[in-house]
Amino acid sequence: MNVRLKEAIAAIAAETQGRVVIELFPNNQLGSDSDMMSQVRSGALELATFPGTVMSTLIPVTAITGVGFAFSGYDKVWAAMDGAVGTHIRAAIEKVGLVPFSTVWDNGFRQITTSTKPIRTPDDLKGFKIRVPVVPLWVSMFKTLGAAPVSLPLSEAYQALQTKVADGQENPLALIESAKFYEVQKFCSLTNHSWDGFWFMAGGKVWKTVPADLQQLIAKHINAAGRKQRDDIARANTDLQKQLEGKGLTFNTVDNSAFQKALVAGGFYTQAKEKFGPEAWALLQQYAGQIG
Repeated sequence: MNVRLKEAIAAIAAETQGRVVIELFPNNQLGSDSDMMSQVRSGALELATFPGTVMSTLIPVTAITGVGFAFSGYDKVWAAMDGAVGTHIRAAIEKVGLVPFSTVWDNGFRQITTSTKPIRTPDDLKGFKIRVPVVPLWVSMFKTLGAAPVSLPLSEAYQALQTKVADGQENPLALIESAKFYEVQKFCSLTNHSWDGFWFMAGGKVWKTVPADLQQLIAKHINAAGRKQRDDIARANTDLQKQLEGKGLTFNTVDNSAFQKALVAGGFYTQAKEKFGPEAWALLQQYAGQIG
């Protein structure tokens, strides 16, 4: 994401002949996601990217794409995000004074890594200490599957695994590699249990001060960069498994239907539908198919 943003920022500066200069701060240099959410709403920060699930503490419906085992593949993800689901979420974001751009970036399908045993069935998660982000939807999902989720920000995840505060974690392969979780984990179960995307947005107060022609130009380059990033992740996923195997992770696949049945039995989907509302749930199922 940062590589593609740097390219877009350079292109914007060149095309505007220096009228628009954007400075990039990667890797939580400006604080946690919640800190930056406050900053972009107040106008202290002009632009930012956030995963939909992280934004859900403020805008609940942004987490709907992270519902457990909803999407079977990227074809359905991008149809939904470039279609009615994306439009619905964008309208909710705008209501809190933020301006979401049209292209959603890829944060990937999430997999489970562990230091003790591979996860093959829901029973393997019974009582299992797994680090999850500070995302109520995913805490609820893993509790329903019988696990003991440890909710921590990403910045604390590696240490939690190293010190056995948690025996496992879940993230996309790209982040498992970049965060070097393979140093403190032995197994990776390809569960594809949730998908999440990054929303690129501007603070509403600041965006109103940008001339319309420059708004269009900025959006053009940022949205194009987002499309390239999607392709980057798609290409990288096939290589990442080989790289991670070379670094000591042992991979296994799972039967997703067993996990879905456990979530149905535990009432997870019923609760999720109530949380997101019938309209949003119907839109999700329009692309993902019958859930639960």
